[in-house]
Amino acid sequence: MSRTDLVLAGALLAFALTEEAVAHQPGDWWPWALAVSVPLVALRSVAPLTVLLASGVGGLKYWYPDQIVNYRLWQLAAMIIAAYTVGRHVPLIGVAGRLARARGVAGLVLAFATGAAFWQVDPVDPMGAFFFPVAPWILGTVLAVQHRQSADAATARASIREQRFREAVMEERVRIARELHDMVAHSVTVMTIQAGVVRRRLDAGLSVDVDLLLGIESSGRDAVGELRRTLGLLRGFPDAAMAAPVGLDRLDELLAQVGEAGLTVTFQCSGTPVALLPAADMSAYRIVQEALTNVLKHAGPAAVTVSLRYSGDGVHLSVVDSGGAVPVPGPAPGAGQGLIGMRERVSLFGGDLDAGPVSGGGFAVHARLPLLVAS
Repeated sequence: MSRTDLVLAGALLAFALTEEAVAHQPGDWWPWALAVSVPLVALRSVAPLTVLLASGVGGLKYWYPDQIVNYRLWQLAAMIIAAYTVGRHVPLIGVAGRLARARGVAGLVLAFATGAAFWQVDPVDPMGAFFFPVAPWILGTVLAVQHRQSADAATARASIREQRFREAVMEERVRIARELHDMVAHSVTVMTIQAGVVRRRLDAGLSVDVDLLLGIESSGRDAVGELRRTLGLLRGFPDAAMAAPVGLDRLDELLAQVGEAGLTVTFQCSGTPVALLPAADMSAYRIVQEALTNVLKHAGPAAVTVSLRYSGDGVHLSVVDSGGAVPVPGPAPGAGQGLIGMRERVSLFGGDLDAGPVSGGGFAVHARLPLLVAS
């Protein structure tokens, strides 16, 4: 029983008392009928079919010997309320299955039956007798269907919003995982190889090149800096977003770093360089970085050629190694994630990636990123 039902029952009571006081219609039965009708209206949402059935029974000719004279307008109002409630809460077209449809049909039958009972009271207006109960029932049914459709549409919109939110969260997780993998894997690989060179020289009683130690220190510092920047972005620190990301302008530093780790690097650049968007510029750098990291992990000290070419259809990147003289045994932990990350980076910008072994030994990575030029 809602507040609306109580207000409606109170309004019916006030209307009935006013009608009885003004019209002075004959018959002393109306207080008993009113005592039944008001509670029924208050309970209309709980038992709508029962309320409509009681309204139909209340309109039977048996109760009104004088027919038109004795039937009250407040009874007609109660009947209209009951018919509307059945249409509103027990729709003919329901989404709750067969039971809802069956109850809707029962409501329609009761609406016609109520009209028939009212027609016995007022035979001179049969259309009005059927109009008053059936029209409110139809109105209630239409409003119920519209409400259900609106609710379904709102649910669908909420589901779409939730799905988009989940996709955005997953995309952000993948991006963060890709960044952490590319940055940490490269720095740790370089540090591991350089530390291994230092250990072997110490075991052989040779002097340690200071540049190797400086390279390890620099790689560790870069890794810590990148981690802080990434964590800062995750925590929403504005200073982290202002930090300059890596790009192709730092490619010389990357090549020098892997050279200190044991790779013999040849760099080739052709075409007219253009300033790329920061995201595309960083992705191009990360692709070269991950390709060189894979060479260090899987081929060991090897000769590698890095090519950078600017053309009309985009930026072309190539990292081709000759294969290590002494292959590194077994795949490194997490092998395969690097290639997945490279493919994801390329697909973000609608580019192409081709990676695989080359005849005669070695491995090649070729990538193309469309020219997304910074304005």
